[in-house]
Amino acid sequence: MPELLFPLDSRKKFTEQQFVGHNRWHPDIPAPVTVKPGDEFRVHVREWFDGAIHNDDSAEDVLNAPLSTVHCLSGPFAVEGAKPGDLLIVDILDIGPIPQEDSGPLAGQGWGYTGIFPTDNGGGFLTEHFPDAYKAIWDFSGHTATSRHIPGVKFTGITHPGLMGTAPSAALLSKWNAREGALIATDPLRVPPLALPPEPRDAILGSLTGSEFDRAAAHAARTAPPRENGGNQDIKNFTRGSRVFYPVFVDGAKLSVGDLHFSQGDGEITFCGAIEMGGFIDLRVDLIKNGMELYGVSENAIFMPGNEGPNYTEYLAFSGTSVTLSGEQRYLDSQLSFERACLHAIDYLTKFGYSPEQAYLLLGAAPIEGRFSGVVDIPNSCATVYIPTAIFDFPITPSASGPVTIDPGMGAPHATR
Repeated sequence: MPELLFPLDSRKKFTEQQFVGHNRWHPDIPAPVTVKPGDEFRVHVREWFDGAIHNDDSAEDVLNAPLSTVHCLSGPFAVEGAKPGDLLIVDILDIGPIPQEDSGPLAGQGWGYTGIFPTDNGGGFLTEHFPDAYKAIWDFSGHTATSRHIPGVKFTGITHPGLMGTAPSAALLSKWNAREGALIATDPLRVPPLALPPEPRDAILGSLTGSEFDRAAAHAARTAPPRENGGNQDIKNFTRGSRVFYPVFVDGAKLSVGDLHFSQGDGEITFCGAIEMGGFIDLRVDLIKNGMELYGVSENAIFMPGNEGPNYTEYLAFSGTSVTLSGEQRYLDSQLSFERACLHAIDYLTKFGYSPEQAYLLLGAAPIEGRFSGVVDIPNSCATVYIPTAIFDFPITPSASGPVTIDPGMGAPHATR
């Protein structure tokens, strides 16, 4: 096993650990650990809410989830010799739930969760159709997941980090804040907001204290979106065996990782659409000197996906086009097309007895595939959602005998204001 360089104690809060991580991006956050090119090491990772979501049959915790506290990131790790302009190579050697802890109150201790966040607290891809808070708990057995809240399904997860990236430079951080601030200014009262500005409240910035903390917290970027440094990309195939190339913007690169997912469907459409968990990740790092210029990789990460994961071979696919529910034609709106494909899949699954919310949660958590299938045939783009048929313990494809009716169980816990 690689050497554990960033340990976490499940009995303590994120801010009480031997090494305190961070929940904002800022170049001045000190790196508590330094590694060398070629090093392999293990990192413990707390789930993104640091234990605020519970293994129960209520969705009140999702309704009131403290979004200003996320994400709980481990790191940053300084890489010896890394300089701005380099490419940082990161290999994912292994990843999983909290080791040797198969029960307990923290997500990752034998269980995880998926949430539909309410519109006024994060929302989600289909928030106009699902404005309330719901939750599903998933139990882990090896690499498979089942849920008492969504019965009749069992699937193998593609475990991956939702978030990993390097620190921004001061100039890049300023660019982020300027462009996202300009977007917010176009509709400052929108719910959910168009972007999340810096928020000193609940900021965690590693070992920074006093005036240095206050100065950094005023400008530190929220970790919600993906950006030039990688960040919260939520790529489900970013699993064991993956290799990623990150641009380096500061001395030491300052690599951080968090937001582990036991499983996720393409798009993580419920916002907390993955099966969230704490756990561990084993990494190896290396450098390509001057790699950003050599390969033209200056404002994006590139990666080679791992070849592990479930080998599903049969899917039932649903298509959508860029026409609104009210019949308005949009021009090659692929985002709308994907939304309509998801809604078609949800409507289909309700014919078997699931509630729309159960189906929505399932699409976020199970290893579905989302694709932009046609983006040139004016005026309609076409997007598709592929659901593996083998995850169901009943026949899911259409037949002359009609859909079977399953027992939906207790359903997904629901909270309203």
